[in-house]
Amino acid sequence: MARTSLYGVLLATFAALLLSPDALFLRLSGMDGMQMLGWRGLCMGTLFLSAWALTSRTRRADMATLAAPAGITVILAQFCNASLFPNAIALAPVAVVLIAIATVPVIAALLSLVIYGERTPRATWITTLLVLAGIALAVSGEGAAPLAPRAALGALFGLGVAFTLALNFVTLRHAPQVPILLAVGLGGLMAGTLGLSLTGVDRMTDGSVPAILVTALLIIPVSFFLLSVASRHTTAANVSLLMLLETVLGPIWVWLGTGEAPTPRMLLGGAIVVTTLTVYLIVSDRQARRRRRAALA
Repeated sequence: MARTSLYGVLLATFAALLLSPDALFLRLSGMDGMQMLGWRGLCMGTLFLSAWALTSRTRRADMATLAAPAGITVILAQFCNASLFPNAIALAPVAVVLIAIATVPVIAALLSLVIYGERTPRATWITTLLVLAGIALAVSGEGAAPLAPRAALGALFGLGVAFTLALNFVTLRHAPQVPILLAVGLGGLMAGTLGLSLTGVDRMTDGSVPAILVTALLIIPVSFFLLSVASRHTTAANVSLLMLLETVLGPIWVWLGTGEAPTPRMLLGGAIVVTTLTVYLIVSDRQARRRRRAALA
C-alpha cells in the first residue's frame, strides 16, 4: 500500500464515520422515500455544483469530460445510488438494507478485476469475509422469518445501492480526469428533481425538515465527497470495505437517538467488524512503511 493509498484509507474511514448516523436521521424525518430523495438530491446536487462553479478553472474541459463513458457512468451511478437508498430505508428495516449494502467491497473487487484487471490483495479478501461474517451476525435475529414483499424490495434496492456505489468508486479510481463535484452533483440533482416531481412541492415539508436537512446538507455531501476523493488514492475495495462501519455503527446511533438498545448479537458482530478493520489498517500501514524503507535503501 503506497503512501497515497494510506491517505485514501484515512479519508474513507472519516467519511464512513460521518455517514454512520445517516439512517437515524432518515428515520427521524418521518418522510417517505421520494420526499427524502427530493431533499437529499436537491441539496447535495446544489452544493456540489455550486462548489464546482466556484472552484473549477477548467469548466469547458470538465463539461467535455462528462460526455466520455467514465463521466456518464459516474453521473448515472450517483443518480441510481441517490434514488435507491432512501426508498430502500422507507421500505425495509434498516438492518436489512445495510446488510445488502455490505456487499459493496465484494462487488467493487469483482468490478475492478473484470473491468480493469486490478488485482485485489489476499488480505483484502480475507478482511472482507471476516467483516461480512461480523455484519451477518450483527443484523441477524433470533429467528429466520421470511421477508415481507416490501422488505424484500427494500433489500433488492439495497443491493442496487451496493452495485452503483462500487461502480462509482471503481470508475473514479481509474478515471481521475472525471470532475467529482460536477459529475456527482449532476447525478444528485437529477435524483432530487425526480423525488420532487413525484412528491409535489406541497408535500415536501411533511415530516421533520430539520432532521432531513442534517443528512441532506451535512452528512451526505461531505461524506460522499470524501469517499469519492478517497477512491482516487486507494482501491475501491478498500473504500467500500471501510464503508461497512456504517452497518455496525448505524444501530448504535439508532439506540442513542430512539432508545432502541442493540442486541448482544449486534454488539458481538460490531466488535468483530471493528477489530478486523483495525488489524487490517495496522498491518497495511506496516507493510507500506516497509516498502517505503526498501525503496529508499
